This record gives sequence, structure tokens and C-alpha cells, in this order.
Amino acid sequence: MVYNFNLGIGWASSGVEYAQAYRGNILRRAGIDAKFIFTDMFPRENIQHMTENIGFQDSEIIWLYTFFTDTRIAPVTYTLGQLQNTFGNQNFTFEREGKKAKYSFPGSGIYYTVYMVDDKSDRVHRVEMVSGGRLIRKDYFTYCRIYSEYYAPLDGEAHLYQRRFFNEDGTVAYEEITDDDTVMYQIPDRLIGSKEEQVGRLVYSLNLTAEDTVIIDRTTGIGQAVMQNAGPARLGITIHADHFSESSTDEQNILWNNYYEYSFAQYKHISFYLTATDDQNRLLREQFKTYMGAEPDVVTIPVGSLDELKVPENGRKFHSLITASRLASEKHVDWIIEAVTAAREQIPDLTLDIYGKGGEEKALEELIGKLGCGGFVCLKGQKDLEEVYKRYEAYISGSTSEGFGLTLMEAVGSGLPIIGFDVRYGNQNFIDDGQNGYKIPVHDRMEKKERVEELARRIIRLFTESDLEAFHQHSYEKAKGYLTEEVEKRWIKLLSPAI
Repeated sequence: MVYNFNLGIGWASSGVEYAQAYRGNILRRAGIDAKFIFTDMFPRENIQHMTENIGFQDSEIIWLYTFFTDTRIAPVTYTLGQLQNTFGNQNFTFEREGKKAKYSFPGSGIYYTVYMVDDKSDRVHRVEMVSGGRLIRKDYFTYCRIYSEYYAPLDGEAHLYQRRFFNEDGTVAYEEITDDDTVMYQIPDRLIGSKEEQVGRLVYSLNLTAEDTVIIDRTTGIGQAVMQNAGPARLGITIHADHFSESSTDEQNILWNNYYEYSFAQYKHISFYLTATDDQNRLLREQFKTYMGAEPDVVTIPVGSLDELKVPENGRKFHSLITASRLASEKHVDWIIEAVTAAREQIPDLTLDIYGKGGEEKALEELIGKLGCGGFVCLKGQKDLEEVYKRYEAYISGSTSEGFGLTLMEAVGSGLPIIGFDVRYGNQNFIDDGQNGYKIPVHDRMEKKERVEELARRIIRLFTESDLEAFHQHSYEKAKGYLTEEVEKRWIKLLSPAI
């Protein structure tokens, strides 16, 4: 069995979660059993809805908070009718608007606010109970009540002090006692003093053997607990981002990325480190040898794969650009918008479609309004892009750091040339300058204005000087190394000692 550890997941997941989803698909194809373990709390969502959305199967998911119960990962099927059956003979009134409903119990000072999965069904995810104007409890459901949160007033606000997690029959499996950042777990036979200790208990309970492999995708808050309890299992660490700070590194000292510092220090206990590119593999090996006098096993396996190359049936939209990412500040989508607006002065029919969701969406909408580019720059939201890339002529990225770049891989898989900055590791891996796109030299002192100007210059060059058909073919050739069958071979080779 391959156990993959992560923290959280969301509707607008990061590259880490998408990398896990790709891995899950490949391991399924290879007939290798795998579990994906998440340790964050998800109070506003059912974890199953998010894991299913990204491509996981319910049987593959382990959630820390239900692991010590007999409930299973499942979609929400608990209904308003089932909830009403718990009211007994109490009189109540009912009103609903969209996804939210309200039950009031006349004369009691109590009302329930009910949150449904959507605005069309009667499937209940969460119920908030208010008494005397104060929130006292929240119940969370899938096919039964999974857990409840208990609140008390503190400084005029509702203060969470306890969670109870239930078995299918409604009995209490265990309790979580919380006080701000302090968390303890009361189980039948003892008290667990921290969430980290609870994670360690989960790992220990897996009864791992030498035939198992543990892969940690995020170590923050859980890395030590997982490593200490993995027993004889093979232990791997996935490197999803740049692993060190170049500006704080010299010939004598290196500053590791704090996400990886602990796991690098534990190299004697790590069976392998996983990088997504050969460039990062070589650099990490050199740094381990130089700064730590160590030569751990570092393996390159792309974090994504392509089931097939995508070829347009009806041609590509003329002078069209696509970019896709979380709408986060570090992706610098604003630079791209400004560059496209500038380049349009020379390419009047140039267009840009932006795919993704995130915290910067409102700011980008405002920028589009300010620049008056809404007629040719469009925010398209979060969509499945498998059949979308091939409609465009080229891909553009404003990111200044990518551990791999799943969207870059998907772009070359549809034959797209790429414009981006000459930065580790994704752009350097997927762009052969002048052959399937352009890498823009960049340095720390380079101001935003210059970066935007350089992006605009490359856009103009791509559409006015380049042999786009040759660029398309070169991208297709690069993409062949990322076909699923090729990546599958690498996983089988890595895991063969344990399976």
C-alpha cells in the first residue's frame, strides 16, 4: 500500500492536490493500492465533495477526523426529512431561500439555520443551533451525523470549546477539546495531548510494514509525527516547490525552504526524495553533497501526466492566449493582463482567456475595468481544461517560481508554445527558447514595468515573427515524455521494492 499524506484540499486546489490526483490515477492504472490522507479540518465543506471533484475515489481517502470512527467517506445524503424526524412533537415553522433554510420553534427562543449542499436538493450538510440569540452547537452530516461543535459566549462572541465525533449509530467515538491554539483529544482509554500526537496515532494504527510506502506531500505540522511512526515502511518526501532560498545561500551555507528543512535534516531516515524535474534533481543532489556531505536517493518523476496528446479538430483561435492558475498574487496574472493590453496595440485581434479561481479575482476584475480591456481579456473561472487548451495558439505565464507547472505540461500536451520567465523549474523545463516559446531573462531587481514590457515584447514576437506551426510541433515532441504510460513506468520502478 502507498500512503500519501497531505494537509487540506479545496475547490480551488493547489498544484500539490492536483499532483496527488494525477498520482492516484497512475497508481490505479498500475494496479498499486493507495490511500490519500488529509489532516486538516473542513468545517464548511464535506471532504468527499472536494476529493471527488478532483478525481479521487471515496475508498482511497482517509480523513484524520473520521479515522477513529466507523463512519466512511461519503457524499451528503442526509435530508431535511431526517432532520425533522429528530424534532419529535415540537411545533416549528420553516422557511427557505436557496441553499439556506431556517427552523424556528415558537416559545422556546431556539432556531436552527440549515445549510444544504445546493439550492435544489434537500440534502443537509450543516445545522447551526441558536438559543437565546447565542450559537450553541453546529452539527455536520454526510449520510449520518459525523461530528458536532459546541460553543459558549466569550467576549461577546461564540467560542468553540469542544467537538464530538460520532460512530454511525450515534455513539461518541472521541472528543476534541480546544482552547484557542491548544487542542486535546479525549478517547476512551486516554488523553491525546496535541493534533500532532493524534496524527502519529493514526500512522501507528496503520500497522505499516516493509511492504508499505509512505509519501509525505506536505510536512507542516505532521512531518515529524508521520516519520516517527512509519516503522519499517519506506518513506518518501515530495518536493513540490523550490527547495531553497537562493538569495540567502552562499558557498558555505544554504537556507532551505522551511517546508523542507526538517525532512532534509532527517535524510538518514528518508528512503527517497521526489522531484518533478531533472534540473531540480541535479541541484538538490549537489546541495546535499556540498552542504551536508550526504548522498540520499533523489528520484525524478513528473507530478502529472498526459493520457494523450490533444490536437485541434477545427483549428486554433487566431492570436489567442490562455493562462491557467490559482488567482493568487504570486502568479502575477496582473502582469499578463497589462502585457496583453500593451501588445494589442500591434496585434489588434489579440485575446487572453484566464482560467482559475482565487483570492485575487476581484482585484483582477478591477484591473480589467481600469484598463478597459474587457473586450479581449476574459476571466473564465474554474473549468476542466483537458479539451480547452487546443483551441488556443499559445500559453503565457507570469509566475516567477514553479516546482513543476501542471498547466505548462497540459499546455505543451496540446501543442502550445509558452511565454514565461526564465525561472526554475517549470518554465526552464517546458520551454526551449526560440523553439516552442520564449524564456524571459529575469533578476530580483527587475521592476514590474520592465517585466510587463518584456512579456509584451515576447507576445508580439511570437505572433509576428515566429513559425507557430514549428513551435506547435516542438511542444508536442516535448510532451511525449509526459505521457501517462511513461510516467507509470517510473512509479512502478520506484515502488517495486515495496510491492
